[in-house]
Amino acid sequence: MAKRGLILLAGTLAGILPCGTATSQTSTVLNNQVQLGDVFADQTLNVVTVDQQTSATTGATANSFEAASNGSNVDMRSNQYANGGVASNTLLNVGAYSGAATNLSTGSTGNSGHAEVTGATLTGVYSQFTSAQPISSVSHIEAPDAEGGDVTASSQAQGNTQSLAVNYGTAGVRVNQSNEAQVTSDGGGVYGVVWGTAKYDAATVGNNVSYAGASGSGAAIATSQNNTAVLGQATQFTAFGQVQDGQTTATIAGNNVSAVNNGFVLNANVQQYNSAYQRAQAETSAYNFGAVAATASGVGNTALLGDIGGEIIIDASQINDVGGIDAVASTTGQDGYDGQATAVATGNAITGYACADCNGRLTANSSQVNGADVGATATTTMNGSVRSATGIATAVGNTATYYLSKPSGQ
Repeated sequence: MAKRGLILLAGTLAGILPCGTATSQTSTVLNNQVQLGDVFADQTLNVVTVDQQTSATTGATANSFEAASNGSNVDMRSNQYANGGVASNTLLNVGAYSGAATNLSTGSTGNSGHAEVTGATLTGVYSQFTSAQPISSVSHIEAPDAEGGDVTASSQAQGNTQSLAVNYGTAGVRVNQSNEAQVTSDGGGVYGVVWGTAKYDAATVGNNVSYAGASGSGAAIATSQNNTAVLGQATQFTAFGQVQDGQTTATIAGNNVSAVNNGFVLNANVQQYNSAYQRAQAETSAYNFGAVAATASGVGNTALLGDIGGEIIIDASQINDVGGIDAVASTTGQDGYDGQATAVATGNAITGYACADCNGRLTANSSQVNGADVGATATTTMNGSVRSATGIATAVGNTATYYLSKPSGQ
């Protein structure tokens, strides 16, 4: 079998390091991973009556990388290639009662990486690539004649995800992500009665980068994200005979960056491009209910960047093109109290902030271009007697929010 060549992206970290370059005391890590075949995990639970808890965790990942250092500088290079499909499936069949608590967690990921330092300097280049093979996560509960106490069922699918953490240290890193895979998370189910809260959630992201900096930290982060798949999808469909509080949620993002620093500086360079069709759909129905809601949220590119206690510098470019964004939410009820459907669709979104009471300073230069259709559709149907019926539908091409504020609680 021919082996695909590995590309080591040396990059140039000079100029983005907050405290100079690495020294001779710096440790080094080189990670190269290639997954060619399919990776899958399947689980089925068949229960009749459970007194306390029914739980299931199902996960599948093509490539996973973790590295951490405490007190020693480290330089990392990681290259991950996912060329096969990834699938996880969870099915729960309930005959009579699934217990006081029912918890299902299902997740599929193409490439996953985590890097962390404490009291040290981190430098690194992290590159993640997925081919055009599907990445899917499916969770379903079949309990039409059964009851449950509290029910939580989550389905999550990610093409590429890289997390970074700095505790009382500094970092200068670059993350390159390219997703061609059709990434989907689906779920839902049927229950006769849920006496407590029923939370069903589907979440999909093509490329994801997260950074957390603890007190006294500083970081320079450069990210390049390209999501060029044909489709990304998050769906949840639920039905209840009776439910006290039913929450059905579907969330999707083509590219996501979340970076929050509690220290002297965060310098963030964010480049995002999405051309995939992104669809979030949440539908629910209940005959009798206390509260029942469906929420669907879809976005092409999104970034949340903040620094508490110092300076934040933002240079960002977001392009959402071709595919389009759809968010569809539907809630149907007979007799009860509060019913709601919420649909939010956005082409590009960025939020940047600094702390006004911490001598914080904000410098931002951002560009947003949306060339795709963006649509939000919400339908609320109450067929009997209810206290309130609410519908919210919001569609935005580009949105940018920057602010200086006090820390919460002050």
